[in-house]
Amino acid sequence: MKSVLFVWGGWEGHQPKQCVERFAAFLAEKDYHVEISNTLDSYLDAAALKSLDLIVQCVTMATITPEQEQGLLDAVASGVGFAGWHGGVADAFRNSPNYQFMVGGQWVAHPGDIIDYTVTISNPHDPITAGLSDFAMHSEQYYLHIDPSNEVLATTTFDGHIFPWIDGCVIPVVWKRRWGAGKVFFCSLGHTLEDFDVPQAQTLVQRGLLWASR
Repeated sequence: MKSVLFVWGGWEGHQPKQCVERFAAFLAEKDYHVEISNTLDSYLDAAALKSLDLIVQCVTMATITPEQEQGLLDAVASGVGFAGWHGGVADAFRNSPNYQFMVGGQWVAHPGDIIDYTVTISNPHDPITAGLSDFAMHSEQYYLHIDPSNEVLATTTFDGHIFPWIDGCVIPVVWKRRWGAGKVFFCSLGHTLEDFDVPQAQTLVQRGLLWASR
């Protein structure tokens, strides 16, 4: 049986507990042993972390200690998967560049706040995106600074109606990457639980969690 640790916390506006519960139920149905924690101190137990197959994080706008950060980075480098969505991963620890290096990107803006936009499947041949077509979202459109080593699976294009100088900019929505022996998956969708009522959004995250798992 595979094992997964969900860690949630930070800004409540992203409904971290509710989102975690949805995907914890999904992995439980896939016969994972599921643990759920609401403290970053879970990253301090090196032996317990390295025994996992997957860590799923949903912690927005929080602060991580150097010891907690190192515990997480070491676990992923050893082969434990890491995955998550939206600000729970890409706006988690703004003052922790080593964590951002592992994730492969950092949120910087969502022009217009809640708007209509399109998610484009840029790599339809990957198992995470196979069979999915481009789809519409009504949510935050994340503008991110990203690592060029990411393997991008889906994107969105900004139209510049808020900031004209970013008109036509293509920003990743879904990517996967490596950190040492570990696999890292990120999806920028998931501002609230309602985002995952869009079938494609939920499927992308479900498949990403399974891919990232050891």
